[in-house]
This record gives sequence, structure tokens and C-alpha cells, in this order.
Amino acid sequence: MEKSIQKDKSSMLQLCIEHNLCEVNIDVTYKPQNVMETLVIPTREDVSVENQAVFANLEKAIGFMPNLFAVLANSPTALGDYLSFEGRKSSLNNKEKEVVKLIVSQLNGCDYCLAAHTGAAQMVGFTKEQTIEIRKGAISFDAKLDALVLFAKEVVEQKGDVSEETKFKFFSEGYDAESLIDVLLIIGEKVISNYLFALTKVPVDFPAAEEI
Repeated sequence: MEKSIQKDKSSMLQLCIEHNLCEVNIDVTYKPQNVMETLVIPTREDVSVENQAVFANLEKAIGFMPNLFAVLANSPTALGDYLSFEGRKSSLNNKEKEVVKLIVSQLNGCDYCLAAHTGAAQMVGFTKEQTIEIRKGAISFDAKLDALVLFAKEVVEQKGDVSEETKFKFFSEGYDAESLIDVLLIIGEKVISNYLFALTKVPVDFPAAEEI
């Protein structure tokens, strides 16, 4: 008789849980964990042999190892893969690439990439004031670049659902199907670094971009 009662109670409890008819108190202790406790900023000595070679090349080219790139070396292959993706051949010239990278980083609120690409944009010929226009998404000094920045801005904000007017302006300024694909790939590459910074908040080791 007692076993039958216990069985009935167990069945009722199971039914109650399945149909959300009762409260079940489960003692779960949750300990928040800082992402940077797991994703460290490794030195050259900490990474794989393959990544050590990449570190050496970057230090030679840039003068130091950027923190955001170093974090990618937590994976034996991600750093090399990312740099290959970033350095792929493109129909867009260096100025056009920096326009896309700046507007995407602005929209994603990535202080690290804004700092890095403000400097890079000035190295390819933009003035500081022009980089701010780019980040605001409206370029007064070049109609073609204005069409580009507007297109990239809408791709990010509208998740690819760009207006016909914006696409018409983009193509009217001389961009084509290849250009469109290359813009998307640059956006994808920037999203990776923007999101990595959002997750890790690594120290920014480039001169800070001006707030707008």
C-alpha cells in the first residue's frame, strides 16, 4: 500500500512538472566568469610554433603585436585564418576598404577597431576630419565613397535588407556585383574583430579614436 502511494506521488510530481503546475526549487550555484579568465592575451612564447611565426611577422610589420590579434592565437589556426581573410584580394582599393571597416566598427561600437582603423585610414590618405565623416555615415568629399558608406551602413543596420534607392546609388557610382560581394566579405571580417573585442574588452593599444 505504501509503495503504491509513493508511486502515485511520484507520478503526480512528474505530471505537475511537465505541465508547469507547480514550483520546483532547484539549488544551482552560478558563478559568473570573466571571458578574459579563459581568453588570455598570450605572448609569443605561449602560442603554437605556427602562431609564433605570425607574431614575428606582425611585430616586424606593425612594430608590436596588437592585443586583439594576440587573443586570436588562443586558437592554433584562427590567427592565420583571420589574417588571410583580412588580406584577401579585393576589387575595393585601400581607401574603400577603410571606409567599410570604419563604418562597421562605428555601428558595432568597437573602440579597438575604431582606433586601429582611424590610424589606418589616415595612412591611406584620409584626414582625421574625413574619418569622422565616414564614421557618421555621410561623406561630403567624395560621391562614390558616400554611396559606399551608405550601402555598408544599411547592410549592417538592416541585416542585408538594403533599400532599392541605396542599391541604385551604389551601382550608379560605378560599383558592381563583385564590389557588392567584396563589401560583404569586409563586413564579415570586421564583425569577427568587433565581436571579439565586445567579448574580451582587451586593452586598446592604438591611439584612441575621437568620440562622436
